[in-house]
Amino acid sequence: MSNTAQSDAAAPRRCARCLLLETHDTLVFDNEGVCNVCRNVEHKQQRIDWPAREQELRTLLDTYRGKYAYDCIVPFSGGKDSTFTLYALVARYRLKPLVVCFDHGFMRPTVLADTERAIRRLGTDFLKFRADWTVVKKLMLESLRRKGDFCWHCHTGIFSFPMQMALKFQVPLVIWGQPNTEYNAYFRMDEPELVDEKRFNRYVNLGITAEDMVGMVGGGIELRDLEPFRYPPKEALRTLGYRSICLGTYIPWDVKEQTRIIEKELGWQGDVVEGVPDAYSYEKIECAMQGVRDYLRFIKRGMGRTNHLASIDIRDGRLTRSEGLRMMEQYDGKRPASLDAFLELVGLTEEEFTKIAMEHSVAPHHHDPSRVERGPALPDQHLWKLQ
Repeated sequence: MSNTAQSDAAAPRRCARCLLLETHDTLVFDNEGVCNVCRNVEHKQQRIDWPAREQELRTLLDTYRGKYAYDCIVPFSGGKDSTFTLYALVARYRLKPLVVCFDHGFMRPTVLADTERAIRRLGTDFLKFRADWTVVKKLMLESLRRKGDFCWHCHTGIFSFPMQMALKFQVPLVIWGQPNTEYNAYFRMDEPELVDEKRFNRYVNLGITAEDMVGMVGGGIELRDLEPFRYPPKEALRTLGYRSICLGTYIPWDVKEQTRIIEKELGWQGDVVEGVPDAYSYEKIECAMQGVRDYLRFIKRGMGRTNHLASIDIRDGRLTRSEGLRMMEQYDGKRPASLDAFLELVGLTEEEFTKIAMEHSVAPHHHDPSRVERGPALPDQHLWKLQ
């Protein structure tokens, strides 16, 4: 029985070009039934002068090069995008970066090894930080209950902590990797995507500030316990004269080609990821809980990780829509084995978890738990130490 099957009356509308459903955040369709994410990518492919954009980047980098302790801050997870960003900035543009890693607590063995190889081969200074695990577990449970997304600590930490380090080390330029315009429509391809406080509050923090979270969690948690998740004051950043940009605003982002480059140049390795075909072994390898996160998305919106990946390849002309649909039917919506570890970590039963997730469903999608199949365990799951 198909994991994605629904009654015709309840079936959400799907983009006529890719596989995204109307339940996807920010999605709207034009009069041809094509979604705005597809139109964004169409603009990228047909209308952007990429050589001119790259020249803008080189000019920008030259204004910062050699003037501070580091030329830039590079936020880093060890995944394909941040690894390519670091490689390009060091090997192609000859910058001296400070590499800043916010460890969300679920780093898998392969990505840890990839990170070690990358920073050694590229010869960069590397700073890694992990927040208090007792606090993180409380934040995950509260975020799950309120937003149907347990990753508030990850979202906010990844985007706020590097900005805090920019202030601490007085490095005004922060360079991220891929812009989100190929994933959602919070921004358009014809405008630069600045990774700033507006973006942070627009969708990164799920509408919950650290100050909000203190009042929500309670239980002896103080605001200073949530300092790693607070975006720095805009006045301090303005005094620094900061710029926070995406490399993908200035060069065309191609994850398959970029993965090939870092595999060759840095020995970067992919991994098995729950709910994802082997052909996408480069995708989201850095988080042991990625399968749970994607399963939550499926329960709420009717789309899993394979839907997302197939849609990218359809837009890039690497996959037909019918091939993508078949692949999505095969892989999306399975109950991840990693859910066992997550439930033990936060102290929920599976029934409680499913009830919470379904309370955040986006109409007209409706999840049917009776149709769910269990997926296989990841080969490294027995190595995880998450308690």
